[in-house]
This record gives sequence, structure tokens and C-alpha cells, in this order.
Amino acid sequence: MIVTDVDHCMVEGCLWLPYTMWLVLNIVPVLIGAVLVSYVEPVAAGSGIPQVKCYLNGVKIPRVVRIKTLAVKTIGVICTVVGGLAGGKEGPMIHSGAVVAAGISQGKSTTFKKDLNIFRYFREDHEKRDFVAGGAASGVSAAFGAPIGGVLFSIEEGTSFFNQSLTWRTFFASMITTFTLNVVLSAYHGHLGDLSYPGLLNLGKFESIPYQIYEIPLFMIMGTFGGLLGALWNHVNYKITCFRLRLVTRKWLKVIEALLVAMLSATMGSLMIYFVNDCKPLGNDPIKFPVQMYCAEGQYSAVASLWFQTPESSVRSLFHDSKGSHSDVTLTIFVVLYFFLAAATFGLSMSSGLFIPSLLIGSAWGRLIGSALSRICPDCEVLDPGKYALLGAAAQLGGVVRMTISLTAILIEATQGISFGLPVIIVLIMAKWVGDFFNEGIYDIHTQMAGIPLLPWEPPPLSNNIYASEIMSHPVVTLRTVENVGHIVELLKCVTFNGFPIVDPPSSDQGEINSYGRFRGLILRSQLIVLLKNKVFNEYEEFWEKPLSIKMFRDEYPRYPTIEQIAITDDEKTYTIDLRHFMNPSPYTLQHSATLPRAFRLFRALGLRHVPVLNDTHEVIGIITRKDVARFRIWKHQGRMGLDELLITNKI
Repeated sequence: MIVTDVDHCMVEGCLWLPYTMWLVLNIVPVLIGAVLVSYVEPVAAGSGIPQVKCYLNGVKIPRVVRIKTLAVKTIGVICTVVGGLAGGKEGPMIHSGAVVAAGISQGKSTTFKKDLNIFRYFREDHEKRDFVAGGAASGVSAAFGAPIGGVLFSIEEGTSFFNQSLTWRTFFASMITTFTLNVVLSAYHGHLGDLSYPGLLNLGKFESIPYQIYEIPLFMIMGTFGGLLGALWNHVNYKITCFRLRLVTRKWLKVIEALLVAMLSATMGSLMIYFVNDCKPLGNDPIKFPVQMYCAEGQYSAVASLWFQTPESSVRSLFHDSKGSHSDVTLTIFVVLYFFLAAATFGLSMSSGLFIPSLLIGSAWGRLIGSALSRICPDCEVLDPGKYALLGAAAQLGGVVRMTISLTAILIEATQGISFGLPVIIVLIMAKWVGDFFNEGIYDIHTQMAGIPLLPWEPPPLSNNIYASEIMSHPVVTLRTVENVGHIVELLKCVTFNGFPIVDPPSSDQGEINSYGRFRGLILRSQLIVLLKNKVFNEYEEFWEKPLSIKMFRDEYPRYPTIEQIAITDDEKTYTIDLRHFMNPSPYTLQHSATLPRAFRLFRALGLRHVPVLNDTHEVIGIITRKDVARFRIWKHQGRMGLDELLITNKI
């Protein structure tokens, strides 16, 4: 409709009309998406990959895998794509896959208060996290048609502990996802049973991508350039995000900001189409919606094709169009405009990803380099601009997200260019090395800005002289083996801790560091609440369910009631609970002389949240939580490094 009006108004002199229509068509869906995210479910904002990454790392982020989040995410990403924002649907699909996997694995819905009484065995954090890993991999598989890339993504970006059985289960889930999507898409295109639609993102197929050994230095240079641009993009987005955190705090301001970016997108596109005259002849296979603008009969505006196509179609065009299809001026201006537009879009209160915008920016400057090389050596048939567009896309995306192995597999599977695997991995490694010299990947930047206690793969290298007694929380709140019910109730109301050491009465005085009794075990806040709710008191022992089983705890998972929702009479507050029946008698512990790297590896590999610290006589003197370990973070910048102590949010 806009395309037809543009060509009509070029003759009639009413270009304000298609511009106004473009604004309206951008603003309306963006308004819907921004209102949903800002007012209904804020955790659905962005791509969702940082949240899924943190969840797989062992961090429980509130509402990240709820059905309401899935609904808002689905509608929101549709609004983002329809609204013409510089965002993609691939990241939200990964988040959506994680939510679906988390919901199916529980066999019940707390939102709809429906329990199917199946899959009770999986109602615990460890099992649920494994399903989320498979769901995230399936999301990658559905988006790109890349089941192997999906498995590698789960390994590289999130999961703390990956064993052999989880690997093949995740791969099987990814393959089933690809097959199911194939069947659905074949029916959608009217060719049911024709399984040639591997993923939602269609980047086209590279029949043959020849390259010579003398091109490898060129690939390394492209990777370096991609790392520089990626680091710059991350820095620009970081500054914009800092501005948002300071000033755009109210919900209505977040909606207004999204609308302003939508208007900016339409305005930038309109101005570029109007002022840049890049006419190309219509071929045998013209673009879907050619715009004539000032071009002669039989020609179309290549600038308009970049803006009026979907970003995915534009990437495909830059990959596969013949030489000379896009002028250098057009590509240069487009790269600059879309670079800053994408940086302003990522972080809005909208459900949107950055895979496609990064691929589009990279494919544009990559094709620009390919065109320059083909002009320098016109007889070198191997210097195909489409090939360099692919490498530019890989370099730009790698420079932004700093993924290597999984991104290589994703791009190879999405383009079916297995013979081009070596150049892609060279470009991605160079982009990561160069980008890491200046800043971290965009997901890590946003995770740190949110104050989430994410643990990286390795402990800080300058922390061997930091001991458990220095980072532990003390004085620690403990419970006795046989505890008074009233004391437990008041304790849970007064503190927000989620883990309590069980101790015998203190046996000695430890001087500067207080002792809290000989350590016997550990019990969680959720377990105490379930015990209080089910009246598991010593005085009621004859009325207990025989025998007591773990089913009592799994039925309440994952949304345990608060202590205020538990009705305890004054008489019951005088009763006692023998916690030895329900505590973990052999949790992981640390000696007070253990170093920070040892504590770090314990939390990272096992996904722990609490580790009691003991003295030489096995008495608990403190407790280390995930936040105590995560607040120590190494920083690297321009060849220098140091150890920082960060602030961790109290919302998680």
C-alpha cells in the first residue's frame, strides 16, 4: 500500500501522505507491544537471551518462564516486526522455547490453577533447568533451522553443567523442532509433505562458496573490523541504556520512547529514499515490492528495497544479489543509519532481538568491501560480494554477542555452506578477540547493568588471596535441630534469607568471628514454609501422612506461599519441629581458609545458591551465597585488567 502511494505521489506531489501512512503503520503496532511489555509483563522486554542465559547459569529470575511472559513475548515480537523496528524475532523465539519447555516439564499451570498430575519427578530446579536448556536449543533450531547450532548455543551461552545424556536429549529435541516446523511451513506454503523449509529465517542457499588461500588475511581483517564495529555498537547501546536507567523510569515514558524510535525509523527511511537516488534495472526476478521513485521506466529504487523489505529479505538480497545491485553510497549511508537505529532499538520496552539487525548491518558493509575488492581485481571471479556479505554479517554479529562455536554452526546450517566453515570461524574468532579488547559482549553488559549474579566460566584470576572468611555473610542466622514453631515463623517474617544452617548449641567462643554451633545440615526457606503449611509438628506426629514423602514439597513447586499466607495459631507457636527429618544432612561446605576460586567453581559447576562456611571444629561461622561470589568480577580494557567488586541487585 505504501509502495503504491509512493509511486503515485511522486507524480502528484503528495509525498507527505505515504510518509504519514508509514508513521501510522509503525506507531500502532509498536504502541500495542510497548503497552503490553511495560504494563503487563516487563520481563518480556528485549530478546530474552540474557534472562535465559542467567536462568541456565543457576539464577532464578522472577517470572522469566511463566505463561504470561510467553503470551506477551509472542504478541510483542509480532508488533516489533510489523512496526518496522530494527529488531528480529530470533532472540524472542529462544526465550519462548525456554518458557514452553519449562511449562511442559512441570505438568501443571499455576497461572490457570490446573494440575495434570504428570511429570511430578521434574518439579525441582535442576530438572527444570535441563528442560529449559533443551527449550532454548529448540528455539534456535526453529529460528534458524540449525539443530546442531541450538545444542552448541545452550552449551556455550548458558548451561553450567552439561553431561552426555543431556546433550543427546537436547539434540533430539532440536531435531524434532526442525521437523515439526518443516511440516507446518510446508502446509502453510501449500506443499504439505515437502520438507524443504528448515527454519523461519531463510537466508537463502549458497550453492558454492569458493575461496583461495590468499583470501584468509582478508577474512582476518574483516573479523578485526567486525570486532571494532561490534565493540562500538555495544558502547553506544551501553550509553543509551544508562540514559534509560536514569531518566526513562516510568512506564508511560517507556511507551513514549518506543513510539519515538518507531517514528525515527520511518523518518530515517523516508529521508534516505527521498534523497539517495540509486536506480537499478528490473531483472527477471525483481524484488517483491519494487518502488520506482525518480527512476526511469523499467527501473526500481534500490534504496527503497532495503527499507520496504523485511530485514530478513534484505539480508538475503545482500547475500545473493548479483554484482552492482547496490551502489557503494547506498550501502554506506544505510550502514550508518541502521547502525545507530539498531543501537537505539535494543533495550526498548519491546520484545525484539538483535540477530537480524546485526546480520543486516554486517552484510551491508561486508558487501561494500566485496564490491571494492571486485573493482580492484575485476578478473578475480572468487571475489564475490555475496560471500563477503556473509562474512561481514558473521563478523558484525560476532563482534556484538561474542559467540564463536555456536554462531559458526548456526550460520553454516542456515546458509547450507558447510565448505565455508573455516572462513566463518576465522572471522568470528578475530571479531571476539578484538571486541574483548574494548568491552564485553552485549548480553554480558546488560546482565551486569541489571545487577544479576551471573557466574562466568572461570573464576577471577586475581582472587587467589581472597578467602571464604572474607566474603561470607555473617553473623549467620541459624536454626537448632529441634526448633520452636513460633521462632521459625518470626524468623521467616523478619529475614529474606533462603537458606538456614541447622546447628547444635555453640560449644566454644571463636573470638572475632562468632560461632553459631556445630553444623548439622541445611534447610531451605521453601521447605520450612511447606512444613508449616502441612503442620508437620512433633505434637501432631500421629496425624502426619504416612510416610512423609517428597511429594509434599513437589506439589507446592515452583510458587511457594509466603509466610504471611500460612495460618499458625498461638497454641501451635508453642510446638516444635524436629528439622533433622527434613534437612540436607550433607550439603556442600567450605572451610574458612578456602579461596574464592574454589568457592566459585563449586557454585558454577553445581548451580548452588548457599554454601555454609565452617571453622576447624566443624562449627558454622558464616554462609556464602551466589551473590557473595558473583560480586567479584575481573575487568579487561585495552590490555589492562583488574578485579572489581560489583553491586548485586536485591530483586533476585
